[in-house]
Amino acid sequence: MRTFSLLKGLPVYSHDGKQLGNVVDLLVQEDGKVASIVVEGKRLFQRDTFIPIESVLSFEKDGITINSSTTKHSIRQEKNTHYLNTHHSLAKKFVKSENGEVLGILEDVFFQEELGTIEGYKITDGFFSDISDGKKVIKSNDFTVNKDTIILKAKRK
Repeated sequence: MRTFSLLKGLPVYSHDGKQLGNVVDLLVQEDGKVASIVVEGKRLFQRDTFIPIESVLSFEKDGITINSSTTKHSIRQEKNTHYLNTHHSLAKKFVKSENGEVLGILEDVFFQEELGTIEGYKITDGFFSDISDGKKVIKSNDFTVNKDTIILKAKRK
């Protein structure tokens, strides 16, 4: 299991060693799954592209390797998917429980690389609270998003 912050900036390679770009974001679904890894365009006018999570062969500490039969491609953002870090992102939004309790602000996610599922959400209450109490990790299977708020649903077994 790893956090997105450890993944951000890692190079993405085809299995034959060609570098395709660097990770800039994750596209996540409201059912708690990672849909795609967002890779920055290498050239000035090249768009960010998406690598489906199923195409990843391995996650290493120094890079990500994908199946070379999978070419990186541009796709439009599907309904109920959200960028974690860019483009009206989930990061820095208020997080509430289903019963309306304010939990804090979303800072990062923990996800299982092999399965592409989000296992937990790292929540901050602010600098001083983080120093005194530490950051919280909330386990949840899925979420819904309002304009300014993320509502985490209770973890189902």
